[in-house]
Amino acid sequence: MPLSLLAALALGANPAPAPHPFNQQDLVTLRRLSSPRVSPDGRQVAYVLRSTDLEANRGRTDLWLVNLDGSAPRQLTSDPSSDSDPVWAPDGKSLFFLSSRGGSSQVWRLPLDGGEPLPVTKLPLDVNSFALSRDGQQLAVALDARPDCADLACNTQRAAEASKKKTTGRAYDQLFARHWDTWKDGTRSHLFVVPVAGGTAVDVMKGMDADAPSKPFGGAEEFTFTPDGKGIVFAARDVGPTESWSTDLDLFLAPVDGKTKPRKLTEKNRATDTSPVFSPDGKTLAYVAMSRPGFEADRYRVILRTWPGGQERVLTQDWDRSAGSLAWSKDGATLYTTANDVGQNTVFALDVATGKARSLTQGGSADGAQPAADGQVVYAMDDLDSPVDLYAVKADGTGARQLTQVNKDALAGLKFGAFEQFNFPGWNNETVHGYVVKPVDFDPKRQYPLAFLIHGGPQGSFGNHFHYRWNPQVYAGRGYVAVMIDFHGSTGYGQAFTDSISGDWGGKPLEDLQKGLNAALQKYPFIHKTKRCALGGSYGGYMINWIAGNWPDGFQCLVNHDGIFDERAAYYDTEELWFPEWEHKGLPWEKPESYEKFNPVNQVAKWKTPMLVIHGGKDYRVVDTQGIATFTALQRRGIPSRFLYFPDENHWVLKPQNSIQWHDEVLGWLDRWTRK
Repeated sequence: MPLSLLAALALGANPAPAPHPFNQQDLVTLRRLSSPRVSPDGRQVAYVLRSTDLEANRGRTDLWLVNLDGSAPRQLTSDPSSDSDPVWAPDGKSLFFLSSRGGSSQVWRLPLDGGEPLPVTKLPLDVNSFALSRDGQQLAVALDARPDCADLACNTQRAAEASKKKTTGRAYDQLFARHWDTWKDGTRSHLFVVPVAGGTAVDVMKGMDADAPSKPFGGAEEFTFTPDGKGIVFAARDVGPTESWSTDLDLFLAPVDGKTKPRKLTEKNRATDTSPVFSPDGKTLAYVAMSRPGFEADRYRVILRTWPGGQERVLTQDWDRSAGSLAWSKDGATLYTTANDVGQNTVFALDVATGKARSLTQGGSADGAQPAADGQVVYAMDDLDSPVDLYAVKADGTGARQLTQVNKDALAGLKFGAFEQFNFPGWNNETVHGYVVKPVDFDPKRQYPLAFLIHGGPQGSFGNHFHYRWNPQVYAGRGYVAVMIDFHGSTGYGQAFTDSISGDWGGKPLEDLQKGLNAALQKYPFIHKTKRCALGGSYGGYMINWIAGNWPDGFQCLVNHDGIFDERAAYYDTEELWFPEWEHKGLPWEKPESYEKFNPVNQVAKWKTPMLVIHGGKDYRVVDTQGIATFTALQRRGIPSRFLYFPDENHWVLKPQNSIQWHDEVLGWLDRWTRK
């Protein structure tokens, strides 16, 4: 017996378990880092870390802090409730944050030199997001309130009256009646200003029938105090009964005392204007804007507006990328942002004088870029085999280094598949990119079944990103090759490439997928020629139905998550009507041919491939009857099929245990048809 083993046995030590292939349990339980916030002196970074409680079937978030050199990471909060959204006080001595401790979501304050968190707000409504004024004296809080109420007391009274009603019916006079996963209840997200020291909360949007921030995904990035603290600039879609088919978010300016109505700042642009950020000297307002009304995937250009003068110029007119969140450098000479870029999500530095864009990162998916001390830039980063951690890079793009290792111990016990990007001539011989992820414990002499993943959007990307729902490493850990194609319509390859899918859902993208599969089979001989399954969600789910009728011999099995079965019917039961109206170039009663040209329901007679259909009962984007109809068609045609229904999930599967069940079902379906 080796001496090392004898020594271990003598000491009672247990050898570390051998690393295992990454699986769905690992995906759900890895810790997730988000919301990095650099301190005022630039030498510390606060962030949120989510851990998963499988027993409670939920995630829990806490606040953490790390030094800019990566030293001394420490947990700041550990309450059983969720703590999130850290915002630094101007003096850097405390953090404001959202917490559900006490049974209601409110703003709390944590002193960093010791002491317990203390509540800042004690409002009768939950705080959904908030912003702090530059002097640290005022808070702008987003509350779901009734727009016709003059104050919070009215809201409390109306809620009490509603709780006593014996009837449950709701009447609607205009759309939205429901949105994403929620039925409208008569409230709007309104911004209230409240002194940090305590006092009356003032609705600066009183009477305004609009949401700020926007529903369902808007947050604190959509509103900010003016530099002097006397006003709030916010984004809202105030368009009356056309709300469900309008993308016209505008910037508004409202006084913090609420004595006058908000004034629209972006009247001329009928498309989206959002994400306002003031320069350090307060003389310039930067924001992002689209230019085509009705198109939610248009390019975000960066606009600079003199303050308070109002003269504007487009900073990134010649940059063919769509800007993400914005952050000013300390000297006001640079704006930092991120953008999809050829299968990556890259940090860019935008020169405020010229608009020239310079990349600071190479590879991976970066987010939340912001300036720090000594000319450095902090950002969150992940890639196809690494979940999110914090990084810093010099302003010239050199010296990138990792600040955190929030999953160090867990990752030491995991094995991932190697990955690489490839490209091929797609539709019209234009270059199309994709990724291949090899199976764990890859043997080049073997052949492996294929999981062919199709992204949603459709203006999206399956790039170099560690996804928490559609993660190719789960399939690699199960012994599959995963291939992902960024077909025409994907983001990060120029706006013309993104535009090309509109009106052509079943044309160019299908050709790209077919050519991409052939290119992968030729380039990677370890992919089995016949054992392959295709999977997709949202638009990817639509494409699965389209493949069933137009590429019926392409795959041994299909997986359709929340996909459209009937394009014409889907128009009438979805919520954001601007999406189908743009994508199909008009209204279904005016241009029925545009809804029928690539309609899967018309191809059911050609279906023959076994399909797993999955749908969420709270999905109001693609309603569950679309999934039920798909399953009905499969069953009536005698095609092997299975229907997985989540009554409590929306367009995504978010609950940890449901995510595990989702993967168990999907992987079991793939195994059934590829491992005979």
